[in-house]
Amino acid sequence: MISILIPVKNAAPFLSECFVSILSQTETNWEAIFVDDHSTDESLAILQAVSKRFPQIKVYTSEGQGIVPALQKAFAKSSGSMITRMDADDVMPKNKLKLLKKHLESLGEGYVATGKVQYFSQEELGNGYVKYQNWLNELAENNHHYQDLYKECVVPSAGFMIYRSDLVSIGAFDQPIYPEDYDLVFRFYQYGLKVSAVKEVIHHWRDHPNRTSRNVEMYSGHFFDLKLPYFLALDYDVSKELLLFGAGKKGKLLAQKLMDKQIPFHWLTNNPKKIGRDIYGKLLLSEEDMVLTPEKHQAIIAISSPTDVTKMNKYLQSTRMLKGVDYFWFC
Repeated sequence: MISILIPVKNAAPFLSECFVSILSQTETNWEAIFVDDHSTDESLAILQAVSKRFPQIKVYTSEGQGIVPALQKAFAKSSGSMITRMDADDVMPKNKLKLLKKHLESLGEGYVATGKVQYFSQEELGNGYVKYQNWLNELAENNHHYQDLYKECVVPSAGFMIYRSDLVSIGAFDQPIYPEDYDLVFRFYQYGLKVSAVKEVIHHWRDHPNRTSRNVEMYSGHFFDLKLPYFLALDYDVSKELLLFGAGKKGKLLAQKLMDKQIPFHWLTNNPKKIGRDIYGKLLLSEEDMVLTPEKHQAIIAISSPTDVTKMNKYLQSTRMLKGVDYFWFC
């Protein structure tokens, strides 16, 4: 059986579509565990009414505050051997559960099944959401998820399926760390779980003004407080010189965090106005003065300007450095 874990926070306008998409699944061996996170709208009443009609839909209320306690409650109340996620304002394609279940069964334990996603909205989608959707779908097409792990969350929060035993082995939702979906993916990586995607769209992500990621502070920003500790614990090679490329806002923030942790590094930029300057007590070097070699260097790339990203990618391709091993995009 598949257990679908669904935290709910003021999702009343969207619950009907969510229910229909679950009840329309071509896979029938499932249970949906809804946990209300202190909604102030009619969400709980709607959930309770629907659960009386459909025994596979189970409803609880969270004792804590926030999505992590709600997920902890949902997982504790679930009984399926396979676990997936759903957001209460989103929609499942009718074959989502069957596709992911079949793929996960073909792979066995030690894997996370995922697929492509599609954003939708009553209003025009912002360019950032379209870019993120296309980037995730490119990862799914090539199954190169971990190569870009430090750039952004590489597995959709409501677009994966995993064996219960594997989820338990990595601590499930025990850690009160936000963004919780990104932290979970880092733990997939940390414990050696492989990510494999089907080629179909398996989740429809709704964008709307009240969406949590738009309105809760812990979901904004570049998540360097999450990324950097995982990098230092899992991928940092102390035998090599660490290079930080980029002296814009993000590069400066990463430089500060590296210095706070007393991690030695060289700081490089292609901005002629910053080359040779002392920032935070660190001398900025020219990118042209450094010849990257995998035997000697590891690099963190904190560059986001499209033009500079293109130039950096072209340069990296001319070296023997391997993405996700010798260099890591943080932006």
